[in-house]
Parts: sequence; C-alpha cells; structure tokens
Amino acid sequence: MTPSPLARAADAVQAVAAAASRIALALAAVAVLLCFALVCYAVGMRYFLGQPLQWSDEVTGWLVVAVVMLAAADTQWRGENIGVDLLIERSGARVRRALAALGLMTVAVAALMMTTKGVEMVDFARMLDLRSNTLGWAALWPVQALVPLGAGLMLFVALAQLLALLSGTAPDARPADEIPKGIE
Repeated sequence: MTPSPLARAADAVQAVAAAASRIALALAAVAVLLCFALVCYAVGMRYFLGQPLQWSDEVTGWLVVAVVMLAAADTQWRGENIGVDLLIERSGARVRRALAALGLMTVAVAALMMTTKGVEMVDFARMLDLRSNTLGWAALWPVQALVPLGAGLMLFVALAQLLALLSGTAPDARPADEIPKGIE
C-alpha cells in the first residue's frame, strides 16, 4: 500500500528532525568534553600551580547550558523526556494514541514558550550589551541564544512526532543501538 501524502511528509520532516537532533547531540557531546577539559585545567592551575582561574566557573556554566539545551531535542526524539507510563501502559490503543498526542502538544507548547522567551532574553541582553562578569570582552547573548536554539529544535522534533502521529504512523525513535556509545 502506498503511503498517503501526509505520511510521506511526516517521514520527510522526521528525517530532518532526526538529523538536526543528532547534530545538536554531537555538539552537546563536544561541550561535555570541553567542560571536562576546562575543569581539569582549572583544577591543575589552582592546586598545582597556585594560579586559580577567575573565569573558569562561568565558562563551565555556559558549557553546561550548551549541553542541556543541545541535548534536549535528542532526548525528545528518543522519547526519554519525563513521563508517567502507568496510565499509558494500562490504556487501550486509542487512549494511548490520544495521550501521546497530548504529551507531544504539551512539549510543543513548553518548547514554544521557551523559544519565544529565550529570544526576548537574547534581545534584552543585546540591547543592554550585557557582558561576562569575569571576561568583560565576552557578550552574554551568544550563550543565552542556546536557550531558544535548543528549545526551537525541541519544538521542531515534537511537531515532527505529532505530524507522524496524526498521519497514522508511529513517531520514529532512534533504536538503542544507534545511540552513540558513551552518550547514553
């Protein structure tokens, strides 16, 4: 049987969402490695050379923001966001599908709110030219831009999954054997 145009569109959108979430996850993994390297460097500077770094804690915090916001879409893609399975497991197929749609819409609304408020936060930081407390030359808006970027990507993934659900197909989720080792 030939898939409907809506199902084909859902597959195409899901393919783009999957690729985007994988790229974001790879960037999150790089941020984890940079965070680890920076912490090791800061510890070495403080305890072995007696020269503590004034800026390392702030930059480490920025990297943690990058990790969380860039990994959020992949977490949504794999269906690993916080949920209550008890009701879903005890429901029939129709109720399960309705609950899945409700969950996806809830994620989409929350991600939309984070995206719009994040854009406002970035605009405000740019308007006031907010700068780092320890690295006066570093503007804060690029770090803050990770919030609407990650939330927007999570919104896209949730909408792609919702489109798949509405088209009559199950939203794709990455099989466990495709998860990059060391990231899970």
